[in-house]
Amino acid sequence: MAILAECPLCHRKQATKNKRCACGNDLDKAKKSRRVKYWISYRMPDGRQRKESVGKFADLNPFNIKDAEKALSKRTVQKAENRILDMLPESTMTFSELAAWYLNLASVKKLASYPRIKCCLTNFNEVFGNRVVGSIKPLDLENYQESREQQGAALATIDLEVVIAGSMARKAWDNDMIDGHAVRAFKKVKNKLKIGANARTRTLTIPEYMALVEVASEHIKALVITGYNTGMRKGELLNLEWSHIDRKSSMIRLPAELTKEKKPKNIPINHHVKTMLDALPRHLHHDHVFTFRGEPIKRFRIGLKNACEKAEILYGQNVEGGFRFHDLRTTFKTNMLRAGVDKVYRDAIVGHSLRGMDAFYLKLSDSDLHSAMEKFTKWVDNELSVAHPVAQVAPEQS
Repeated sequence: MAILAECPLCHRKQATKNKRCACGNDLDKAKKSRRVKYWISYRMPDGRQRKESVGKFADLNPFNIKDAEKALSKRTVQKAENRILDMLPESTMTFSELAAWYLNLASVKKLASYPRIKCCLTNFNEVFGNRVVGSIKPLDLENYQESREQQGAALATIDLEVVIAGSMARKAWDNDMIDGHAVRAFKKVKNKLKIGANARTRTLTIPEYMALVEVASEHIKALVITGYNTGMRKGELLNLEWSHIDRKSSMIRLPAELTKEKKPKNIPINHHVKTMLDALPRHLHHDHVFTFRGEPIKRFRIGLKNACEKAEILYGQNVEGGFRFHDLRTTFKTNMLRAGVDKVYRDAIVGHSLRGMDAFYLKLSDSDLHSAMEKFTKWVDNELSVAHPVAQVAPEQS
């Protein structure tokens, strides 16, 4: 049994006698400023090694070495008296109790995916609700996966349910509600679906795009044109307001709260989007850009489906070769590649994270993004002209 010191920089847990961490941090200095968090380590009767933060003990300060000694002494007595249940925080907590705690967290409630999270945990509760969390083993989770597959659940749905349950377990562990070995089962179970196995490859061809724009109603046409020329997500479009459009610099400036990445995003406006925006009406009682009968659009699946039927385009995620609105995002990025736009600009415009040192050192200006968009737009204009050449009219004879 021992007391461990956690480095405040790299979070490595090590002997308290160490004066300097392997990362180079001065531990003695950190201890004096009360920045070193203490843990206790001991072996259970079954041979498992356990580590506990001193902070999980009531009235004990995790940054005080004296309190760490008290925590270790308490566990020593419990171990000697074989009071194992007193040493395991998850020994009585059931999965349904943990799920109720997790779903009531303010940070979870505000998530846009909250209904889906609740649904996934409800499915888990039907099987594991009355089980003590610490008793769930990897084999139990594998059996759950097989059972859900036999019920006809999609592999992606099964994996999502396990991931959400695992996220809940890790959250509980971080807050000292369950022990680390209760989380281990979720770490060991493998996904049913291989990475990228269900990735969609559907893109909208130039002729399909032209046909769709031609037959779509005005509000659907506006969404399709913008999605095709910006790669914006459906949620970003439906929440777009006129205040987000910078006419002077021809940019759409999305605030962090509107993007999936939770980071601001700047998207150049080409002449296709500009022409479409100029034709849209503005309303006095709201600031939304995309509207139907004067009200902000909340959903448009039926309208898009009808337009696809008129354009003779298969529609639907579960239809082989079927098109869905999010495929416009795939189409936009694919077309940028075909137009010769560098990956850095493709990622920046659609909002994908830059990799490696690019994330630290590349600072793209509006001019950089406009140059990339101009390259893309020239390619699109050329493809449109090839697919539907404009008849040349001879000048009038004087």
